[in-house]
Amino acid sequence: MPKKFVIACLINFLIAALMGLVLRYTHVDPTGFNYRFLTHAHSHVAMLGWVYLMLFTLMVHYFVPENNKVFNRLFWVTEFAVVGMMVSFPLQGYAAVSISFSTLHIFCSYYFVYLIWKHQKVKSTTTHYLLKASLLFMLLSTIGVWCLGPAVSMLGQASAFYQIAIQFFLHFQFNGWFLIAVFAMIFHVLKIKNSKAFKFFFRLLIVSTILTLALPVQWFAYHKLLFYANGIGVLLQSIMLVFFLKLTYPKLRPLFNKQSKLINITLGFSMFCFVLKTALSLFSLFPEFSTVVYQHRNFIIGFIHLVMLGVISGFLFTFILQNLLVTFNKTLNLGIIIFVLGFVFTELILGIQGILFYFEKGFLPNYYLLLFLFSLLLPLGIVFILMNIIRTKTDAYLGKI
Repeated sequence: MPKKFVIACLINFLIAALMGLVLRYTHVDPTGFNYRFLTHAHSHVAMLGWVYLMLFTLMVHYFVPENNKVFNRLFWVTEFAVVGMMVSFPLQGYAAVSISFSTLHIFCSYYFVYLIWKHQKVKSTTTHYLLKASLLFMLLSTIGVWCLGPAVSMLGQASAFYQIAIQFFLHFQFNGWFLIAVFAMIFHVLKIKNSKAFKFFFRLLIVSTILTLALPVQWFAYHKLLFYANGIGVLLQSIMLVFFLKLTYPKLRPLFNKQSKLINITLGFSMFCFVLKTALSLFSLFPEFSTVVYQHRNFIIGFIHLVMLGVISGFLFTFILQNLLVTFNKTLNLGIIIFVLGFVFTELILGIQGILFYFEKGFLPNYYLLLFLFSLLLPLGIVFILMNIIRTKTDAYLGKI
């Protein structure tokens, strides 16, 4: 796939990061932006402009050997939809124009699923299962989007139906489509073969992904069965992590000795974040914690960023570094380190403030200012990475690992 695709994805990521920076600055000094509208733009560009399109690029690279021009055209139509949302959401929020671009993106994603299903040449059974599972979860997640219109017209945006529809979409995007797509590429790169351990891992992955939807649903429609369903899902998820490490660690360990130190950092960082995400999910086994998470927005934002920036983006950076796209120099090192530091410090501040809220200790001194200042590191890190890729002389195509 063309190098310019990766550059476009990183530019989307940079713009999403700058939007997030403005959102945090509004708490330091009010701006003229509508906070809610800009939040919609930030989340859509980050999810659909960075993660979705980067997965698009890598999936075609790894799983579609022929140079099929239809994917090139589809990429730019999808990017057009992202730019439309990038411009329209800050100006009007959810309205005619932004909804039109969002709808266009959904139809592009449906066509992408069809094309990958038709043109993929995956020989490995493990990769085949994971790839198709990720695509099916992507399709499933969009049911939540189609429910938003009826939810608003019948019950309004404050209704449980509306909120559950949003959570349905987000849950299966993050934990289904994004995460399992990353797994598909990891198993492909590591050449992990089919086995009893994989079959058990795969079943645990699918069942736990479905059952853990119960946690966000019970925030808006509490029922004991939902609490128990989430509990079972979280426990299965923890066992799944054990099998994931069992399958991947023997293959990853030799790579740590051969790969560049920077690749080891991004890979170790993303693996650590994945383990941490799974470990933190165990706290939802306690009813009080589930309520606390919903009541304190810091925990929710911190967890979303842990998945988006730590797990998903960490793995995406690793895939980018492993291909012939970068020059390993001080600029690249600085970019990755600055980004990781920005992520770690902002997560710590969000977590500490959430704990202070829980114990009714008030605000961390200069909380909003510190959060804004450390958030500066995220777009700065992306700029350094982007500059390195632009300056690197390649044949404009991703290299095979």
